[in-house]
Amino acid sequence: MKPDHGVPPIEAAAPSEPDRRWVAAGRLGVNLVVLAGMLLLYLAAASLMSLAAVRVGADLLAGIDPFLDAARRPYLGATELARRELAVDVLRQVFLAGLVVAVALRRDGTGWRRRLALDRERPNGMRPRTLLLILLLWPAVHIAWVTGTAEAFGAAFGNGVRLSPMLSPAAVAAWLGYVVVLAPAAEEMLMRGEGFAAARRFLPPAATILVTALLFAMAHVSAWGLARPVSLAPLALMLGWLRWRTGRLWPCIALHGWSNLALIAYVLWP
Repeated sequence: MKPDHGVPPIEAAAPSEPDRRWVAAGRLGVNLVVLAGMLLLYLAAASLMSLAAVRVGADLLAGIDPFLDAARRPYLGATELARRELAVDVLRQVFLAGLVVAVALRRDGTGWRRRLALDRERPNGMRPRTLLLILLLWPAVHIAWVTGTAEAFGAAFGNGVRLSPMLSPAAVAAWLGYVVVLAPAAEEMLMRGEGFAAARRFLPPAATILVTALLFAMAHVSAWGLARPVSLAPLALMLGWLRWRTGRLWPCIALHGWSNLALIAYVLWP
């Protein structure tokens, strides 16, 4: 018996426009979760590595068995604890920058600088005069916003803040280097370098700036709740805009470090 060629084949119905929108929204949500998880993994790994390095390294230098039970460990004193806390902060940024560069090298090889926007192949998309003007004027905007949001959230920002007398001049210099140079460089390599490049694969420029700014702000949640993330939101948006407008990471690092220095000077000024 011959098959009936007059019967049209059964075809799957094409997805409707609402179905396609739901699929696209689901794919976008997955990409955003993966992006946030990736950045969180970088931060968590750097924190664990720094804690382990300081705990083991400092104990060995002090002649203490790092695996001693907590009840048998000698009291370190407030000065030593402050030094260790500073060492953890410094090493966290060192490990963070190292992890970002290592992953970029593994993925792109010799093109890792281009991936993190650290290369000089593309011309700067902004005139030097405009960039210099932004660098000069932005700290005033940043200080005004941070102090204003602190008052709005009822946070005692800058009141009675002083450097700890337990820190030696060398420790103070290390802390300033960490706040002004090391932390801005490492955080920008992660957020406006690796994070920005990853987000641009599935987001337009404006959405990339917004998403990376939100992730940067939320990574700074502290005991004050949302006060610190809200205080950092304009800076995060400006850094993302600079990354897109210039095509480079160096202006972001410079503005981040300069803003930190200006805020420290404002808080510690007699």
